[in-house]
Formats: sequence, structure tokens, C-alpha cells
Amino acid sequence: MPRTAILFTGQGAQSVGMGKDIAAVSSEAAAVFEQANEIVGYDLKTLCFEGPAEKLEQTDIQQPAIFTTSVAIWRALSGQAQTGASQPDTPAAPAGASGSGASGAEVWLGETPVAMAGLSLGEYTALFAAGAVSFEDALRLVKRRGELMQAASLAVPSGMVTALGLEAEQIEAICREASSAGIISPANFNCPGQIVLSGEKAACEAAIKLIEAAGGRAVPLKVAGAFHSALMKPAADGLWEMLNSTTFASPRVPVVANVNCQYHADPVKIRRWLADQLTSPVLWQASIERLLAEGVERFVEIGPGRVLTGLLKKIARGVPVINVSSAEGLKQFAV
Repeated sequence: MPRTAILFTGQGAQSVGMGKDIAAVSSEAAAVFEQANEIVGYDLKTLCFEGPAEKLEQTDIQQPAIFTTSVAIWRALSGQAQTGASQPDTPAAPAGASGSGASGAEVWLGETPVAMAGLSLGEYTALFAAGAVSFEDALRLVKRRGELMQAASLAVPSGMVTALGLEAEQIEAICREASSAGIISPANFNCPGQIVLSGEKAACEAAIKLIEAAGGRAVPLKVAGAFHSALMKPAADGLWEMLNSTTFASPRVPVVANVNCQYHADPVKIRRWLADQLTSPVLWQASIERLLAEGVERFVEIGPGRVLTGLLKKIARGVPVINVSSAEGLKQFAV
């Protein structure tokens, strides 16, 4: 089998109805939504299945909703594997990775993924799937993360802008010039020609003009605030307190950290890097390039939407990527 890495969806991929068809065909997935309702203390399942959209788009709701849906899909695939496929020997992990393979829910379709990664919020899903944190603890962290990020966003008028068609060096120069109007910095290095900027409202408006003047295209994002920037420090400080009281273990499958493209190794680093993630840029392109350099031959995106599938095609055209965001997607792995 090809050496496979699993990618987990981040914030912004939500849609009304997500996970509903998965829960209808998988008892494992249905149980995830029921358990999530108990943990968060409200009817998250109905918000995912029926909306309304404006509620699902709130940062504090969106994050636990996407996390829960992604876990439901993962559990559906894992259940499918355990009932229909034998478990082979564990393949070698990528060079430089920690972890000694996986067992139980981490065995996916009769093979063990050689690595996992998740975009921003998706990093929590990856750590759960790799056995580093329980579902209950991860969901509580994600719920609190969303609440803290929402509060930090309300404290300062801010936002995010996608810059298309420019190089990283141009974006750095634009941020330096736009910073005369307020805090602004690169937030997501998604793929070649697509970099997201994050900062105060006035600085974002200045950056839009500068991006267009440099020959690029600017797309303001519909988000609550300046994620992955210095403006999220209050959220990072609050999350740090909860991270310190959460039990983590070393991942059984290597997981790439957004902030530095290194593999998560131990609970101390997991906590530190997850806190740093809120104020640091997401190095998604570099994370994928590392996995490719270390022998990954196929990617599978798990979670609502197709955002990571699209980015992967721009980073490494021709590398196989499979999207599993619905019950129809599950059929690709029927055993």
C-alpha cells in the first residue's frame, strides 16, 4: 500500500448538514455526536445537522462542530477497517519522527498512517487520532479555544485577508508597510501563491491596497478576528492554563506541528506548541513539503469540505489525495 498521511480539516470548512449522512450510516460516528452533546452542554449535533448557518459560523461554535464532525468521520473509517480488514505490520514512520505506530482507532483501513497533520484547529483532531489526547479532553480544549479566540476578536476590530499571486518576500514587505496602520503579520502560508494576513482592521485595509498595487489579488475573509497573530495573545494565555491541566501522551502516529513543522514528541512540547499556534503563522505548505520529502505517497483529507484537498493539489500537483467529507466518501474505502 502507498505510504499514507492523514490530513484533518481546519476552521472555515463548516456547512449546515455536515456529518449528518455519516452518522446515518455509521453507529460509531453517531455515537461521537451524542458524546459531544454531553461534553459541550448544548445540542451541537443539531447545529451541525440543521444549522442555522449564522450560528454555525460563530468561532466558539464552529470549532467544536468541525472537530466533532472530523472525529465522527475518522471513527466511521476506523470502524469500517476493524470490521473488514486485518491489521498488518506497522510500517516505518517518516525519518525524524517520534512514535511507534498505532493501534485500535489509529489503525485506518488495515494500514497504519505514517503521519498526520491538521490545519490550525485540525491539529487537535490529528493529536486525538494519534492517541495523544482523549476525545473528551480535546473537545473541551477546542470549545475553550473557540471561546477565547472569539473574545480576543471582539476586544480589537481586526480581520484576515488572503493574498493571491504574491511571494512570501512580497508579503513580508507589505506587512512591514501596512504595520504603520496597526498590527499585521502573515498568518497562514497555505500553498504557493496563497498567503493569509492577519491583523487590525485598519492595517488589513492598508494591506489590501498594497497587495493589489503589487499585482496580487486580495480577498478579505469572513472571520471574527485576527487569528494566528499577536492579537490572539490573550487567547493563548487563557488556553495555556487549560493546556497545563490537560493530560497528553506522546502520539502513537507522528503529528506535524503547525508552528515549526516538527513532530510532536512529548506532553511538554505539545502544550507549548498548541499555545504558540494561536499567535504564530501556520506553516501548512512547509508541513506538506516535509511529509513529501520523507516519503509520503498519498494523502487523505478527513473533515467537512475540500479545503485541504485543494491546497494539496497546488502544493504537489499529481500526488494522490482522497477527500472523505461525506458518506459517499466512505465508499472509497469499503472493504
